[in-house]
Amino acid sequence: MFILLTVITVVLLIASILPLSYSQHYAVRGGDFIRLQVFYGAIIVLVCACIVAIINNQAPTIFLVTLGLNILVILMQGWWIFPYTWLSKKEVKSSDKNAAHSVRIMSANVLMSNHNSKDLIALVKQYEPDLLVTLESDDWWQEQLTALHDDYPYRIACPKDNRYGMHIFSKYKIIQHKVCELVSADIPSIHILFENADGLIMQGHFIHPEPPSPTEKDTSRTRDSELIMVAKAVKDPIRPVIVAGDLNDVAWSRTTQLFMKLSGFLDPRKGRGFFNTFHADYFFMRWPLDHLFHSTGFTVKRIKRLAKYGSDHFALLTELVYQNADQQSELDKDENTLEVAEKLKMDEVDKHQVPTFKSNKGH
Repeated sequence: MFILLTVITVVLLIASILPLSYSQHYAVRGGDFIRLQVFYGAIIVLVCACIVAIINNQAPTIFLVTLGLNILVILMQGWWIFPYTWLSKKEVKSSDKNAAHSVRIMSANVLMSNHNSKDLIALVKQYEPDLLVTLESDDWWQEQLTALHDDYPYRIACPKDNRYGMHIFSKYKIIQHKVCELVSADIPSIHILFENADGLIMQGHFIHPEPPSPTEKDTSRTRDSELIMVAKAVKDPIRPVIVAGDLNDVAWSRTTQLFMKLSGFLDPRKGRGFFNTFHADYFFMRWPLDHLFHSTGFTVKRIKRLAKYGSDHFALLTELVYQNADQQSELDKDENTLEVAEKLKMDEVDKHQVPTFKSNKGH
């Protein structure tokens, strides 16, 4: 029994060490996604080893090795995931209880093959987001979501049948917008300049890069490139900025951390919870795949993972208040940050491809 537990421990240790590499191959980067599962797995193996030792009334050397390696795995994985637990300090301050929200954003990866539009529309009606972002929305979804047109006078449609369609529905006036294919052809992102109910002009960037996987891309290079170029483009913004979408990356990955270091943006989930949005059908294999990051000045009124609606993703609702709050990212750039970014991104991509709307005037 100890031998079996030791073998499992070695597998967990390898899964913990591999993601420390800068390799962009999907087999390596996949280790970023399962940190929670590996963390829980190490705890289970540790408990099982202790139970076996108690039952056999002996603690052989192999038990001590198993014990030590699992503690190491728990510490390694815990270091990455701890900032997203309730025990950690909140990176973004909470809003005053009576503060009126500045923007309420709901992002929903609808799953193109999912045709349960009624439940999603019901969620939108219930939570009344100011901005609704749908991902994987094709022509069928575009037709179904016409039911929302009366509530959302400003809309941007980019239907695709390749699981990378995207739609924006806004109650707020969209002053400017641009649909881009930043890295790969037929993989769109939508960039908007909008004005909230108080007349505050904000900037939104909604992205859905390709994931590293055996069925999509062999490496994370295109995903990493898109995140890096957006991060560089939104650094030192002239107005409040939000970046959101299905990033096909987890909150604690090295690439996401690099995005935050380069941009100086904040993650409102830190200190509040994981908000695992994928996979909706398997509780034991979930991780935070849908994200919202923002520039300084915002406080958080609410973050909520919404009910299932037939997709493999849960929708994510984030309610922010712009109070010009004095706070900054705790991830300071070190001397290697830019060097790592250049190593990970594709040579042909450039931050100037990302619209940043230097003027507030529409066209």
